[in-house]
Amino acid sequence: MVLVNYIVMCLIFGTTFLAIKVGVDAGAPPFFSAGIRFFLAGLILFAFMVWKKQARVSLLLRKEMLLTGLCLTFGTFATLYWAEQHISSGIAAVLSATAPLLVMLLQTRLSRQKLSAISWAGCLAGLAGVTLLLLPGLTFSFSVLWIAGCIAVLVGQLFYSAGAVYSRRVSQQFKDVSPITLNAAQMMYGGVLLLVISAFTEQVHTEFLFSSQAVFSLLYLIFVGSMMGHSIFYWLVAKTNPLFPSTWLYISPLIALTLGAVLYQEPLHLSSLAGGLAIIAGIVMINLNALKQLVSKKAPLEHAESPTK
Repeated sequence: MVLVNYIVMCLIFGTTFLAIKVGVDAGAPPFFSAGIRFFLAGLILFAFMVWKKQARVSLLLRKEMLLTGLCLTFGTFATLYWAEQHISSGIAAVLSATAPLLVMLLQTRLSRQKLSAISWAGCLAGLAGVTLLLLPGLTFSFSVLWIAGCIAVLVGQLFYSAGAVYSRRVSQQFKDVSPITLNAAQMMYGGVLLLVISAFTEQVHTEFLFSSQAVFSLLYLIFVGSMMGHSIFYWLVAKTNPLFPSTWLYISPLIALTLGAVLYQEPLHLSSLAGGLAIIAGIVMINLNALKQLVSKKAPLEHAESPTK
């Protein structure tokens, strides 16, 4: 079940970048559309769980929901949306792929465990794979804003890493609460914070809501990207560890490249193929212990130890 959900999550997140691009190109203000996306997705999920009597409104008063939303949703997406105005999507993807490394470092620091050599090698192989994958399309245009954009993406990944590790603790603290409910609550908070920053930085014109591309993008991101994708991510964090689900950042460029080649006959380069193989090898190395347990059936993957042990 864990591997199936991981594959589904990667497929979903691998298509959300295209959906975001469609919406922005149709005139949707980045912060506003992201805020609406996450707030509505969280509200719908949370209302459904309350209706099913599997959630209490009082959960929204807990500071843990605010802190998780601040890191996983607001900090990650506010910086990424702003940065992509000044850097290419390829550079953003490569910088975003530093997150699994940051997650591993933070998780190890907090647990005071030694990093295994195979996990280090896996993270570095995955990062190298993403770079090779996107190398033919990478463009550099050095300027103050370009440097600021790169720094913004890295800051966003620090937020993401902290949120991924912290959400693991939150899921353990609220064991009786469904990961879907926890995810819904943090998305609501993250969405509100994005709408606040939109109110101070953007001029929102509702004309974009009459564009079929913008509406499709928003609906897809709400129901598929956020309600499904982020709920699966939160579930995987609760069932495994913060590092394993974070490796979707290695997979998503590979999915995007494959979709481009299949649907739009975009060319495939040897470096991209080599990058794809490096990504797969990296993920296998990062999760080698868990995969061994899965193959030997000695223990279910849900209870596998962290790959940094």
